[in-house]
Amino acid sequence: MSNANGTMNLTLKVWRQKNAQTAGKFVTYKAENISPDMSFLEMLDVVNESLIHAKGEPIHFDHDCREGICGMCSLYINGRPHGPKRAITTCQLHMRSFTDGETVTIEPWRAAAFPVVKDLAVDRSAFDRIQQAGGYVSVNTGGVPDANEIAIPKVIADEAFNSATCIGCGACVAACKNASAMLFTSAKITQLGLLPQGQPERYRRVQSMVAQMDAEGFGSCTNTGACEAECPKEITLTNIARMNGDFFTAKLFKEEEVHEVNSN
Repeated sequence: MSNANGTMNLTLKVWRQKNAQTAGKFVTYKAENISPDMSFLEMLDVVNESLIHAKGEPIHFDHDCREGICGMCSLYINGRPHGPKRAITTCQLHMRSFTDGETVTIEPWRAAAFPVVKDLAVDRSAFDRIQQAGGYVSVNTGGVPDANEIAIPKVIADEAFNSATCIGCGACVAACKNASAMLFTSAKITQLGLLPQGQPERYRRVQSMVAQMDAEGFGSCTNTGACEAECPKEITLTNIARMNGDFFTAKLFKEEEVHEVNSN
């Protein structure tokens, strides 16, 4: 809701931190004459322009596509990953979701496996290493096959596609009180494990990716469903159940020695 001038004036409490080795603190800023039609990141751009004009240090935050695809815009806003709206990323959050005169608290993801790079930007390369541990299909399939050459039931194709929509933003980790990466890992396992091309490595994949997830220092699943509730792509807990089933099957019948990807 805007004021009589059609704009908004907000108070921002922003987490400022030089790096992971330095203690951080909240710093208060004023965001004035903000259009309700701005995205949240555009609002931060305006604040940064004011800081630069005043010879101050701009607020560091990650962003890239600004279309809800890349997962870079990972901000904890008023106690929720990506802000107060469901099923959207921070770059898709508009200022009309706030009211004139409101105080907005902005923090980075809080997880040991996501160390702070600077201010609101965190290092999420742990997700990359989980993916590298087994989130791929290495079978030689030759040339590009015809789209209808391998018959896949629609329900399976839909499940695999829904899991593949995960953008790796880390909202699931930020929402979980144990900073668990189970939803992300299970989505990446599911998108390949359901398809025919992913079957040869199905059980090795789940062992390798779970081992890497544990090695990165993520916490255990809490079964509270906070990850599903805050996921901007609405990835479901069904993926975690499916991953657990494959993991236990692998441990009982198909256990292999796996090695974590070098985390250095």
